[in-house]
Amino acid sequence: MLRRMLLMLGAVIVVVLILAALKFNSIYSQIQQFKAPKPPINVEVVTSSKQPWQSRLPAIGTLSASQGIDLSVEIAGTISDVQFRSGEKVRQGQPIVLLDSEIEQASLAAAEADLHLAKVEFQRARSLIDGQAISRSEFDRLNAQSQKAAATVAQLKASLAKKRILAPFSGTIGIRQVDVGDFVAAGTPIATLQDLSTLFVDFYLAEQQVPLLAIGQAVRIQVAAFPGEQFEARIVALNPKVEVTTRNVQVRAELDNPDERLLPGMFADLQVLLPSEVLRVVVPETALTYTLYGNSVLVVKAGEAPRPEEGAEDATEAPERDEPYLVVERRFVETGERRDGRVVILEGLEPGEQVVIAGQLKLDNGAHVAIAEQRTLELEPDSASEDR
Repeated sequence: MLRRMLLMLGAVIVVVLILAALKFNSIYSQIQQFKAPKPPINVEVVTSSKQPWQSRLPAIGTLSASQGIDLSVEIAGTISDVQFRSGEKVRQGQPIVLLDSEIEQASLAAAEADLHLAKVEFQRARSLIDGQAISRSEFDRLNAQSQKAAATVAQLKASLAKKRILAPFSGTIGIRQVDVGDFVAAGTPIATLQDLSTLFVDFYLAEQQVPLLAIGQAVRIQVAAFPGEQFEARIVALNPKVEVTTRNVQVRAELDNPDERLLPGMFADLQVLLPSEVLRVVVPETALTYTLYGNSVLVVKAGEAPRPEEGAEDATEAPERDEPYLVVERRFVETGERRDGRVVILEGLEPGEQVVIAGQLKLDNGAHVAIAEQRTLELEPDSASEDR
């Protein structure tokens, strides 16, 4: 019985020793893993470079026609004829709407008859005044009566002319707002008339930017109706007064619209191109990290590999001798203009340095990295530079 108990006790001790050995080996392996150098973190990088950079002044504005009005009637009347179709082009002087003018024409015929009689009596009085057959006062009365009749005829002709609404300039007429037989009061709108061959874009800039503006300066315009397409305009006027409430100055640019694709009232996102073009250090905007302490980039540079500790089983994991040991350095920078996914670095970065553009969230200052194949889409060249 005693012998059997000793055998069981011995077996238990052996099992415990085996489990302890396995646990010790597991703990030892974990310790060795912590002692071994960490594998590098794969990042995508880009080399900073100096590129021609043209400064621009961004603004927003509204398109308007070079000539545009809302046609309306000046005097009340009944519409007798509409001589246009909605949306068609009209020429200058073309009749648009005719109002009923029978009463005015009858009144004009009566006034012309009175004028003819007044002229005859005045001519007769002129031949009699030399022989003193009539008095001077009678002659003056007949002269005044003749002039009054002429004024009445002119007044009725002017009133009759207002019964015909003519196009004041050539352009495209809008949707008509009246029909034949409508009685319209003075000021009733008929339709809009817009000259779309040339458009204006009005926008505002801060008073500090006024010295940078000049007549003839190029302006690049984009509208939501045609995404990705740019239209060229030129500054034609600067308001000589700064708005007191906003401290902004109004600027007007002019652009050709031969195809009449752009319409008055469209919202315009524009940039005023400044004449100066200088070389600037430019990097993708994804390279920037924004913090409360300032903007920074992670610069990849050669570092010194850590020495493995004695007893560490990391010979296979140690970095190869022929490959550089790369680490990242956090560099605080001063940024400038941002445009098209790129940003100008004014201070803190030299051309030719490699900066991380993907994978920054896993990195800290001094972290070991390896340059991976770039999978981030490259930015297209600036169209403004290509034009030059």
